[in-house]
Amino acid sequence: MVTDLRSKSPDELFSTPIVQQTAFWSSLKSSLGVRSLALDFRVGGWDGVATDVLVVLQRVDRFSSIAYVPYGPEVEPSESSQGAFLEELSECLREVLPSDCFCLRYDLCWESFWAKDPDYYDDQGHWLGPPQVKMQELRFNYNTVRWNLKKAPSNILPSNTVYLDLRPRREQILAQMKPKTRYNIGLSRRKGVEVRCLGLEFLDTWYRLYAETARRNGLFLHDIEYFRAVLLARVRAEAAAGQDARVLLLVAESQGVPLAAMFLVLSGNRASYLYGASAGDHRKVMATYALQWEAMNIARDRGCCQYDMFGVAPRPDPDHPMHGLYRFKTGFGGTLYHSLGCWDYPLDQERYARFVSQEFHQQGFHLR
Repeated sequence: MVTDLRSKSPDELFSTPIVQQTAFWSSLKSSLGVRSLALDFRVGGWDGVATDVLVVLQRVDRFSSIAYVPYGPEVEPSESSQGAFLEELSECLREVLPSDCFCLRYDLCWESFWAKDPDYYDDQGHWLGPPQVKMQELRFNYNTVRWNLKKAPSNILPSNTVYLDLRPRREQILAQMKPKTRYNIGLSRRKGVEVRCLGLEFLDTWYRLYAETARRNGLFLHDIEYFRAVLLARVRAEAAAGQDARVLLLVAESQGVPLAAMFLVLSGNRASYLYGASAGDHRKVMATYALQWEAMNIARDRGCCQYDMFGVAPRPDPDHPMHGLYRFKTGFGGTLYHSLGCWDYPLDQERYARFVSQEFHQQGFHLR
């Protein structure tokens, strides 16, 4: 049961390891001209769990919008109640959303039902992925009244990641890595790679590395102003009391030449590798390995107990576009995690049908 829905200032959002559900994320979106709502609610009646959710109001065109919930809500009901919970929450949110909003899109970080089922793994222990969409919707709508939850055509935020436990000693963390990864970390140190934390003055250099990486891998390319907004939001967050997300721009250099860089976000007890970039040359000095290892040590020293690699292929499939990231990121150890991904709750069936049709025929709708 969802009760006591109440709007509040995004600055009042509860502390959470999910950076996309923080006041920092709302501030970032606001600086990009995107409005968001912060809402308290209670699950389970008057004596239930008090929690909150950040909803991003994303324009689709002049006449319509989507309410996007990035990696939320954080509260995770029992498996058999998840669909019914989202249905009830959606109907409550309907009352506070703009009249032109035709859909709620939840980018769920809840673990996939099928990731817990041994029948969905092959003989080598690799996850085979969820079943066909109709079967997914059948299971997720179990116990709902309206049967209105739809699997989105694609996921926006990564639905597969690797979580590393930062609580053991450094020697133990290294020991859990693959031998080649451990060797490359040592090699980068012997080659003299140094990692520094920089600010806005490094933005142009970061963007050159980032644009090169995006073109090389066929990735969506954000404008430089997006990353300027990230760093400026960090400055505002650090100046405001109660902002719990911290953003670090790290760069790995060899003989003064920037070879790799990343945005590291610390939120609650989790550190997230949010964006990364690397040069196409000088790969033999293994700067990306030095960068990740230093990021893990910074996060550990600042009290984080979990490191989120933020996006890999679901299994070691050479044909998957993220296969290279899978090999690189899983080399650091950790545990693969498979979430449910994006689910839609249409508020206007006709407009939703037209929008989904457009999504199928376009590259994708970037709500991040």
